[in-house]
Amino acid sequence: MLEQLKEEVWRMNLELPKQRLVTMTSGNVSGRDPETGYVVIKPSGMRFEEMRPTDMVVTDSQGKVVEGDLKPSVDLGNHLYIYRHRPDINGVVHTHSNYATSFAALGQPIRPYLTAIADEFGGEIPCTDYADNQGDNIGQAIVAAMTRAPAVLLKNHGVFTFGPSPTAALKAAVMVEDVAKTVHLALLRGNPKELPPKEIEKWWDRYHGRYGQRRRPSP
Repeated sequence: MLEQLKEEVWRMNLELPKQRLVTMTSGNVSGRDPETGYVVIKPSGMRFEEMRPTDMVVTDSQGKVVEGDLKPSVDLGNHLYIYRHRPDINGVVHTHSNYATSFAALGQPIRPYLTAIADEFGGEIPCTDYADNQGDNIGQAIVAAMTRAPAVLLKNHGVFTFGPSPTAALKAAVMVEDVAKTVHLALLRGNPKELPPKEIEKWWDRYHGRYGQRRRPSP
């Protein structure tokens, strides 16, 4: 079942420690199949280097396991809440990456001081109010804080990123940590100025409209 999606979710989970976004068994990546609504997610508490694609757990939209012998991540409910409320999202990543989480610890968004932030996030990376781990409280806080940025900082907790695929969500997680580190260093040295909204739009439009390769239609 969903072998291609399980392979992608597995590979993106392996990227978490490789990109230094997590330690030990923390963090997780999930992906949703838009046709069935089924979600594939990392098993709870399993070491990344021991995981195989067959270890990925498949659940329905309510969290019932439909394939797999292992327990799904304890963050499954948060992923499911996001999927239920954002049908455009088919990949979610959760990390506690150090620099981005330092902003979450302070309850601070990451302001658009950099063109890289304008490119990828289209403005500041928002931070939620504190949410405890009961019911759908975390999922509700994340969805309420969402902007066009593919990332939200969860106050006192960590980072959630999302996208049209697990691969896109993983890219956003890497970019969050990268810009968080640069902003942290800039704040140590002085008082950076935010890009004006008009400039943010210029960088956002170029990055999302012209950056990268586009396949030409077949003749």
